[in-house]
Amino acid sequence: MPSDLTTSNATSPRAANRLKRLLPIGILAGGIATFFALGLDHYLTFEALREHRSALMGFVMQKPVVAVLVFILLYAVATTLSLPGGALLTVTAGFLFGITLGTAATVVGATMGAIAIYLAARTAFREILTAKAGPMLQRMEAGFKDNALSYLLVLRLIPIFPFFIVNIVPALLGVPLRTYAVGTLAGIIPGTFVFASIGAGLGSVFDRMEDFSLKGALTPEVTIALIGLSMLSLVPIVYKKLKAG
Repeated sequence: MPSDLTTSNATSPRAANRLKRLLPIGILAGGIATFFALGLDHYLTFEALREHRSALMGFVMQKPVVAVLVFILLYAVATTLSLPGGALLTVTAGFLFGITLGTAATVVGATMGAIAIYLAARTAFREILTAKAGPMLQRMEAGFKDNALSYLLVLRLIPIFPFFIVNIVPALLGVPLRTYAVGTLAGIIPGTFVFASIGAGLGSVFDRMEDFSLKGALTPEVTIALIGLSMLSLVPIVYKKLKAG
């Protein structure tokens, strides 16, 4: 009889620990399922933004602080759940709040969401996400070992890998949270500024009843500028290799 009690007591903590690990997975899966079940993805279009322009601008004018906080929260949730439409949301930030505030709100929301994924990747999701990252994990491992911050800045500036992958791999490879947070925040500022700037001019496009696409908005000059910034981020790695040689 005591043996049964001992076994039960030993099993109970393990079951509770397993439940704690599965709970975040259930929450995220439920969030993604709810997003698509409610058809919210249909609102992530420029046509929807054009249609609801007056209501959105009115809300921002009446309650600017609340509007910014709601946007930051929505962006953080969208990033955490890896929902589609990140670029559209960034353009929307520029459209609603202007270039400076729109950039700041997006950077804060995206960084919060990325940190949430990082923390999840280090705990409940580690095994699942390691399998999901697959070969990309090995391809990125050497870069993070050389200089984690510089390599992360490059990956944030230029989308060599999917944003979701760049969010989880540093956690799986043991990159410190502080390095991850700083690299994420600093690395996404230039691209965010570009998209927010595009959004700031979106009102005139709507006024002229013209079609709009992000592909057309990203000019070669903008792309070259972002690549140039990423090259600067590689300077510490190159210097380290030259010094070692």
